[in-house]
Amino acid sequence: MKIPALPTRHSLTRRSLLYGSAAGATLLAGGVQAQPARRPPNVIFFLADDLGTADITCYGAPQIRTPAIDAIAAAGIRFTQAYANSAVCTASRVGIITGRYQYRLAIGLEEPLAANLDIGLPPEQPTLPSLLGKAGYDTHLVGKWHLGFLPKFGPLKSGYEHFWGFRGGSLDYFSHQANGKPDLWDDDRAVDVKGYLTSLIGARVADIVRSNAASSKPWFISAHFNAPHWPWEGPQDEAHSREIGADNHDLQGAKLATYNKMVEAMDQQIGAVLRALDETGQADNTIVIFTSDNGGERLSNTWPFSGKKGELLEGGLRIPSVIRWPGRIRAGQAISQVMIHMDWLPTLLAACGGAPDPASPSDGISLLPLLTGGAEPAPRTLFWRFKANQQRAVRDGDFKALKIGANAYLFNVVDDPLERSDLKKKYPDIYKRLTGAWDSWNHTMLPETAQSYTYNNFAADWADHINTPPVDPHAYDDGSPWPA
Repeated sequence: MKIPALPTRHSLTRRSLLYGSAAGATLLAGGVQAQPARRPPNVIFFLADDLGTADITCYGAPQIRTPAIDAIAAAGIRFTQAYANSAVCTASRVGIITGRYQYRLAIGLEEPLAANLDIGLPPEQPTLPSLLGKAGYDTHLVGKWHLGFLPKFGPLKSGYEHFWGFRGGSLDYFSHQANGKPDLWDDDRAVDVKGYLTSLIGARVADIVRSNAASSKPWFISAHFNAPHWPWEGPQDEAHSREIGADNHDLQGAKLATYNKMVEAMDQQIGAVLRALDETGQADNTIVIFTSDNGGERLSNTWPFSGKKGELLEGGLRIPSVIRWPGRIRAGQAISQVMIHMDWLPTLLAACGGAPDPASPSDGISLLPLLTGGAEPAPRTLFWRFKANQQRAVRDGDFKALKIGANAYLFNVVDDPLERSDLKKKYPDIYKRLTGAWDSWNHTMLPETAQSYTYNNFAADWADHINTPPVDPHAYDDGSPWPA
């Protein structure tokens, strides 16, 4: 006999209460034991590194096959207007873990964090794993951290109970070294493990899923892949790993075929984790999310957007984002709601019964009413800045104001996703309103500094960035008025 679904607290009415009581009486009268309340959902948060919007089949990838990620989307929701908190990894990861604009913390000004041992995510900062831990969750990070180095900072100081992965920004897929130094850890103990990094991360996550199948506690796993971040090494490229040695930023290895294999290898590992959920009977009570930390790098497909990682053009900010939650999220949806990384914290706290910290309110919104209740998409106003080339951006409704260096633009990014038609002169009032909103917002953030790290895509490394020199890493935006 099928047990009727219980109403949510938002839909409780006298009729639904009476119906629930009658249904319960019928079940008991028929000799069926009353069912215990379903425990809070488990959560797996898959995060790719430098993945372009069109590097997944369900987002239009022509040469890459990603059946596991596509299956998550088919079983739930694919967001068509998802944004990263930043165009680079450290800053975006601050937005994900805190649910706030990264510019509120010194670590969020690093684009990305380099070798500074004195900058990191403050241990006292409330985070998604720390708040879920307070709600009774077992919390794990598997893969990339990049939010500060020992001894002052680390995953175990910021809400994760367990950590297996690497602390820096990238890692060779076979030697597990960054610039010639080992960087693979089990909690705070350095380890030496053989194997392809993507496969090791996937196997570790699947093992955690299986080992927690009988646990009375719900669990949260951040599964942060290195793929498809450089060095560009597919599963069969160990010889190339030995050839490049300590040179992780290996431009000679930048081949599209290799990149495609890296993405597909990550998808295969996601598929193995999904099978572990099925085999252990946990799939129906597990929220599964897949997204990327920022827009794509040089080998990524960011169509129909222009721009790449490190740029506030849409290609540097737009990311794939999919979610499934069997029984709560209707399958097969594509939703145009504008959303951003920092929405995941309030969304997951609402879904999992967690409570936000009143001293650190999220700058995002809970998407739960949209995900589970069929709420209509709501207008959003979102802000960004990027130190290199003094970039600024604000999106409000369909319009986006953008500043790069001394030039400023106004685009309708729904009608013109390539950002080719500057509407600044056609709609001066909209441009003034958006830039004024950005100025007001920027006054509430930490100011940019000469000391924080940044970089740009310059002509010596990017042939299509004609005559673009490297930026002065000490130059920063002083908050002067937008160009007229």
